[in-house]
Amino acid sequence: MSNLNSNLLQNMSFVRPEYFYISGFSGIPFTKYYFIFLFFTYIIAVFGNSFVIFIILTDRSLHIPKYIGIFWLALADFGETNALIPNLMKTFLFDSQYISYEACLANMFFVFFFSNVQALTLVVLAYDRFIAICLPLRYHAIVNNSIMSVALFISWSFCTALVGTTVALITRLSLCKSNVVKSYFCDHGPIYTIACNDNTINSVMGKLCTVLFLYAPLIAIVVSYLGILLALCRITTWAGRLKALKTCVSHLLVVGVFFLPSISTNIATLFFTIHPNARIINTSLSLAIPPMLNPIIYVLNTKEFKDFILKMLKKRAGSRARVLAK
Repeated sequence: MSNLNSNLLQNMSFVRPEYFYISGFSGIPFTKYYFIFLFFTYIIAVFGNSFVIFIILTDRSLHIPKYIGIFWLALADFGETNALIPNLMKTFLFDSQYISYEACLANMFFVFFFSNVQALTLVVLAYDRFIAICLPLRYHAIVNNSIMSVALFISWSFCTALVGTTVALITRLSLCKSNVVKSYFCDHGPIYTIACNDNTINSVMGKLCTVLFLYAPLIAIVVSYLGILLALCRITTWAGRLKALKTCVSHLLVVGVFFLPSISTNIATLFFTIHPNARIINTSLSLAIPPMLNPIIYVLNTKEFKDFILKMLKKRAGSRARVLAK
């Protein structure tokens, strides 16, 4: 009977707030300049990734494994940018820091889903480069469009399942301590820590996602590049080494842009006490910057993209010349 009463009391005290208050950048000075920067970041990211997606869809010569991976990376960048920055801009433009419970969970899912999918897609692209350089004669037998598509499908499905489970577990929490989320979006950690009931499983899932979507992908990429370095050492000429290494430059830059800010922030918190405002700025930049820089890096460092742009410019110039001739 006492167990029944305790269960009834627990159910009666279950709290699910109608709205959350995203404290975000409210305590940070000169935020209007940061939001102006975010606005231009958003424009460049949306235009750049849309352009990369358009090029790969339009040019049939790019329908090969490497560019299938870049296509899905651009989709993930596009998705993350639209999941994160418009909500931040709404807060800035309309001074609206409230978000409904359901919208908050949706925001949490999409921000983490697209961010984590980027990490797994970078691992798949690292695998592509590893096979291309370490096993060049067997590349087309090991890596083809079907295998690349299956690898990406598995990565995205795994991310959907794990992030979906992590977000769904929030619904079991009684959030009675506060409705203030001390972050710039509906962040997982700041939400489960305001729960009154046991949040151990939420903490475990948060740490598991950090390991599986941040540290494990980085370790896999580092291991693949160690194999690539060993393969490069076996190439006798410097010209051959540089030619092989050049095919990895874009991927290495994108990996650095994506992982270094997040890893440095996580490691720094282990040894130093970081001011909450500094942590918010650092983590928001680590999410906002990669989707903006990735298309720029790939367009500037990829011959096929530059050739496509030149072809378009020549075609447009020829059309204009014919119009003027008439």
